[in-house]
Amino acid sequence: MPKGYWIARVDVNDPDRYPDYVATAKPAFERHEAKFLVRGGEMTPMEGTNRARNVVIEFPSVQHALDCYNSDEYQEAVKIRQAAAESELIIVEGYE
Repeated sequence: MPKGYWIARVDVNDPDRYPDYVATAKPAFERHEAKFLVRGGEMTPMEGTNRARNVVIEFPSVQHALDCYNSDEYQEAVKIRQAAAESELIIVEGYE
C-alpha cells in the first residue's frame, strides 16, 4: 500500500496566532501517524509562484492522510490556520 503525503505551501500572515494552529493540529498528526519530512526550512525558488513556508508530511497511507485532514481535531486547527495564513494543501499518493 503506497504512503500518503500532504504537501502544503504557506504564507503566514499572523505569526502570533500560527503557533495556536500548530498546537491544535498536533493531536491529529500524532493519532494519524504523521511524519514531518519538510517543515519550513531554507528553500531555493526555481519556477512558478512560491510561498514562504513549505511542508511535506508522510502518512502510512492515503487513507491515513485523508482521515487526519477530516478529523474533528484537525478541522479545529484548519479554522485557526485559515485565519493566520494563506495556504494550499494537497494530498498525494506516494510512489512505490
